[in-house]
Amino acid sequence: MFIQFKGIYLWEFLFIICSNCIAVNGELVSSIGRGLCILVGISRDDTDKDIEYMVNKILKLRIWDKEGKRWQTNVVDNEFEILCVSQFTLYNILKGNSPDFHQAMTASLSKDFFDKFMGKLRNSYKPELIKEGKFGHYMEVDLKNDGPVTIQLESPK
Repeated sequence: MFIQFKGIYLWEFLFIICSNCIAVNGELVSSIGRGLCILVGISRDDTDKDIEYMVNKILKLRIWDKEGKRWQTNVVDNEFEILCVSQFTLYNILKGNSPDFHQAMTASLSKDFFDKFMGKLRNSYKPELIKEGKFGHYMEVDLKNDGPVTIQLESPK
């Protein structure tokens, strides 16, 4: 369980998965096989520099085994898929027993920022292997975690 707010950074949680799908109102929106499910949190202070850092880290992070050795290959080496889900709730602080999301980028700005992030990710890898949920909608995210391995990434400030 993650309950601590750790500052103002572009946050992402990466899950190594066997499969993943997203539905909105019972309708399948996206699905992938082996690869990464990434929950993307965007803070109100994030910039293009944060996008550059995170895309580079996502594509180069060695989190798969090779020939019995741990942590040897990345998503690109394996030609795995990536599914990204925008999730403003990653930027919360608790005020009493209620979450407060004032550190998250506003919806009007974060949609363009998320689209820019997705564009950079697609331009840096194979666009046909990059999928996303439906921004701003309630989504049913079904993932089959592999390992399980969950990595928290945050851009430096």
